[in-house]
Amino acid sequence: MDPQGDSQQKFPKTFWVANVMEIFERMAWYGFFSVSSLYITNPRSEGALGFTSEQRGTLQGVITFILYMLPVLSGALADRYGYKKMFIVAYAILTPAYFLLGQAHSYIGFFFVFLFVAVGAAIFKPVVVGTVARTTTEKTSSMGFGIFYMMVNIGGFLGPIVAGIVRGWSWKWVFVMSSLWIAMNFIWVTLLYKEPTTEARSETARTFKKVIRDMVEVLGNWRLFSAVLVVFVFLVCGTNGWVTWRLTGYILAVWVGWNLLYDLILWFTKTGGRSWLLSPMRIGNWRFVLFLVILSGFWTAFNQIFMTMPEYIRDFVHTRDILLSLQGASGNLLWLTWPRASTVSFVLVLVVLIAASLTRGTRAPKPIMISGLSVLAVLLLCAGLGNIYERLQGAIASGYEVNPEYIINIDAGAIIAFQVLVSFTMKRFQPFVTMVVGTIVAGIGIALAGWAITGWFIIGTIVIFAFGEMAASPKSQEYIGRVAPQDKVALFMGYYFVAIALGNLSGGLLSGICYQRIALDLNRPDIMWWIFGVISFGTAAALLVYNKYVVPGWKREVAAQNASAP
Repeated sequence: MDPQGDSQQKFPKTFWVANVMEIFERMAWYGFFSVSSLYITNPRSEGALGFTSEQRGTLQGVITFILYMLPVLSGALADRYGYKKMFIVAYAILTPAYFLLGQAHSYIGFFFVFLFVAVGAAIFKPVVVGTVARTTTEKTSSMGFGIFYMMVNIGGFLGPIVAGIVRGWSWKWVFVMSSLWIAMNFIWVTLLYKEPTTEARSETARTFKKVIRDMVEVLGNWRLFSAVLVVFVFLVCGTNGWVTWRLTGYILAVWVGWNLLYDLILWFTKTGGRSWLLSPMRIGNWRFVLFLVILSGFWTAFNQIFMTMPEYIRDFVHTRDILLSLQGASGNLLWLTWPRASTVSFVLVLVVLIAASLTRGTRAPKPIMISGLSVLAVLLLCAGLGNIYERLQGAIASGYEVNPEYIINIDAGAIIAFQVLVSFTMKRFQPFVTMVVGTIVAGIGIALAGWAITGWFIIGTIVIFAFGEMAASPKSQEYIGRVAPQDKVALFMGYYFVAIALGNLSGGLLSGICYQRIALDLNRPDIMWWIFGVISFGTAAALLVYNKYVVPGWKREVAAQNASAP
C-alpha cells in the first residue's frame, strides 16, 4: 500500500470545506472585532460611533457572552435539522448583519444588529466544530483539530490586516468586507459541502428537552438561572449609566438577599413542587461550575488584547520606533532592487528544481523544496523592505502611527508561527502544570503592558502573552477530560465554552470600567494593566488550590459511585 496515498485519504473533502469556511468566518469576525474598540469609541467626525469606553465594554462583553452561550441550543438544532441547512441559515443571518453594523449609529440600533451577528455566529460555531469531529476518526482527530485551530488563527490573522487597509478608505468598508467574506461561504457550502451526519434522521437526535436536562445537571436549575439573569441585567444597566452604580448595588443586594431568604423558607417548610418557582436554587455539579468560574479569569485577561489594547495603543503608545526600525532595515537593503531580486529568485528556483529532479526517488526532494522556498520567501521579503524606504520616510515625516489592529495581530501571528513548537515542548508536562504556567506567563505579558509606551515594547508584551495563551488554552480542555467522570466527559466538555462566555462578559465590563475610570479619568493606564495581570495570577493561584483540595474529593466521589454501581 502506498503510505503517501493513504495519508492523503485521512480527511474527506467535507473536512477541508469546513476548514475553508472557518477561515472566511474568522476573517469576517476578527476583521470587525479587531477594530471594534476603535470604531465604537472614535469620534463621529471620523465616521465612527463616538460612544464611551464603558459603553464599548458593555457591548463587547454582553454580546460575546450571548454568542458563547447560545451554541448549546443551536447545536441541538443542527443535530435535528442537519448541518448543511444550519450553515446556510448562519450565513443568511451573518451576511446582512455585518453590513448593517456599519449602518447603525445609535447605541440601541448597534446593540441589536451586533446581537444579530452573535446569533449567526452562535449557529455557525457548533456546526463547524461538529463537522470536524464527524469527519475525523479516533486516529486522525488530534491532527484534524490541530489543522482546524490553525485555520482559526490564519483567518484571525488575515482579517485584521484587510480591515486595517480598508478602514483607511472608510469605516463602512470594514463591514462590507466582513459581509463579503461570509457571502463567499455560500459558494463552498452549496457546491462542495456534504452532510457528515445522519443523526438528523435518526432517533439519536438531541431534543431541546434533553439539552435542558443536561444544562440543569451540569450548571444548575432555573431558579439559579433566573437569579443570575437579573444580576446580569442590572450590571449592564450600571455600566451603561442607565442606573447609578449606587442604586445598582442596592437593588442587587436586595435581590440576592431575597433569593437567599426565599430558599431558607423553602428548605425549612419543605415546600416543593413541580414548578421551578417552588424549587430552591441549586448548582448542578458545583466542582465543575467552580472550575469554569476560575478559568473565566484567564479568558477575562485574554480578552483585553482585543477589547482594551486597541484603545490603549491609540491613546497612550507611540509606535514611531517601529517605523524607524523598519526604515533602518530597508535602508540597508536599498541595493536589492526588484530586478535584482527577480533574477536571483529565477536562478534559485532553477537550482531547486534541478536538485529535486536529481534526487528523485529519495527522501531529499521534499526538504530541498522546503528549504528553497524558505530562502525565496526571505529574499522577496528583503526586496520588499528595500523598496519601501521612501514610503516609510514619508510616513514618519507625516506623524503616522502604526494601526493598533496590526499590532494586536501579532498575537495570532505568533500562534501560527510557534504553536507547534510550544505544544511539542510542553507535551512532556502534565496538562495541569502547562495550564498554570501558561496562565502565569500570560499574566506577565498583560502586567508588563503597564510600562509599555513604545511600539516594540507593546509588541513584546503581546508576544509574551501569546506564548502563555499557547500553553494554557489547549490544555484547559484536556484537563477537564482528566478530572471529569469518565462517563460524562463528553457532556462536561460540551460546557467548556461557559468559561469563555463568563470571561467575555467580565472582560468586557471590566475593560470598559477600568479604561474609562482608571486609564482615562485618572490617567493611570499602568494600574489598569496591573489589575488585569493580577486577575491572571489570581486565576493560576486558584487553579492550584482547586487541583489540591477540590479535585481529590471529586475523584473519591466518582470512585464511590462506580463501586456502588451494579
